[in-house]
Amino acid sequence: MSFMIEGRVAVVTGGSSGIGLETVRLLLSQGAKVALCGRNLERLEAARIALVNEFPESELLAEACDVLDEASCLSFASAVHERFGGADMLIANAGQGYVANLDDTPKEAWLSEASLKLFGVLNPLQAFRVLLSASDIGSLTCVNSLLALQPEPHMIATSAARAALLNMTHSLSHELIGEGIRVNSILLGMVESGQWRRRFEQRSDSSQSWEEWVGAIAANRGIPMGRLGRPEEPARALVFLASPMASFTTGAALDVSGGFNRHL
Repeated sequence: MSFMIEGRVAVVTGGSSGIGLETVRLLLSQGAKVALCGRNLERLEAARIALVNEFPESELLAEACDVLDEASCLSFASAVHERFGGADMLIANAGQGYVANLDDTPKEAWLSEASLKLFGVLNPLQAFRVLLSASDIGSLTCVNSLLALQPEPHMIATSAARAALLNMTHSLSHELIGEGIRVNSILLGMVESGQWRRRFEQRSDSSQSWEEWVGAIAANRGIPMGRLGRPEEPARALVFLASPMASFTTGAALDVSGGFNRHL
């Protein structure tokens, strides 16, 4: 199935690993021109080399960028404009979580989580807004978490920040549609990552396979599909929402949690 993005320009923040990297792969496989960014230069270069080897005919730009720095985002947008002449899709993927309950969460963590979740979207958006407005398929698609609707006590600051991001993206969908920019997001559940792989290597029962180990975690957490998500699965949802395939969709938050949600 084609996502109708051949020759289009996609920008992916946090694109050097995990869900972001799988999103870049899918975009390139669909013939899109892709600009990805990240803060870790070594990881960014490793991702660039791997992608060039996998897609030798692709048009790819990898740039260092800190999404919390306005000037860095503006510089990234300038590089994209110079290389590709515009941008059609912005996929905001940069983010992390802070694990702590109320009593163990310092004031600084509340502020840093809110800053990352909100300005990690706002800074790239403002940098690319003119380019997206000039596109006939302009879109902003954000990676959010099920925590936005289903908070966890051990991630209280992140849950609050995720809820704020969900609220903000819904508002942006109304603010920006007049400029021709659709705004959507996905709500992640538990997804395989390098962190989970490291925990697997440190498991107490070395006889357990990866499938058995993650299956036990999924059962313990009550994930009906019995496993964690794979990075390529949310990537598909992101590319769908960013693409013209979702041309009449804005303000949506697509659940990608394997049934982990407990709300209506």
